[in-house]
Amino acid sequence: MTTRCLTGQHAHHDVYAAQCPCRAMLDLLANKWAALAIGALEDGPRRFGALQRTLQGVSPKVLTQTLRRLEDAGLVDRTIYPEVPLHVEYDLTPLGHSAAVPLRMLRSWVEDNIDGITSVPGHQESAAPVA
Repeated sequence: MTTRCLTGQHAHHDVYAAQCPCRAMLDLLANKWAALAIGALEDGPRRFGALQRTLQGVSPKVLTQTLRRLEDAGLVDRTIYPEVPLHVEYDLTPLGHSAAVPLRMLRSWVEDNIDGITSVPGHQESAAPVA
């Protein structure tokens, strides 16, 4: 599906075209940690530590890289409060909030349908079910 480029920088946008800039944004949004970080920020600003506790299993390095990429793309704002100790908060921009809508639907679909999926690549079954 192609759409006309509103900025005039390209003839059209086609995510299936190898050189379309849409590919980089799709790559960012399809990243597990980016999709989860956007979801964690839907309810308002959060500090780095709060985000890391919410996104269980993410390393500080990967979370920092993810937040920087989201900020560079205009999806997340980073606000530094000049206090001792330094206080930094991350929040979704209006563009980030618009990306959160389809990502929330995808996360919900996964949670609603995971039991009907026979095998998830890269996932090993645990001995005890999660409550």
